[in-house]
Amino acid sequence: MPKMKTHSGASKRFKVTGSGKIRRLQAGRKSGAAFASQPTTGSRKKQRRNAGMVTLEKADVKRAKKMLGL
Repeated sequence: MPKMKTHSGASKRFKVTGSGKIRRLQAGRKSGAAFASQPTTGSRKKQRRNAGMVTLEKADVKRAKKMLGL
């Protein structure tokens, strides 16, 4: 049986922690987020809220693990 390949899109979007949890980027960062090119869109509160990574929802963990080859 051949080796299982990792889904390249999933590998870019998900990270696995040391304890085995799957993390993803917070949604709502692309449009209206304040970056260097768009300094006036989005409040600072919204930027802080959307910053960083969050744990993947329980309903999506099984599918994400399969795509990551775990």
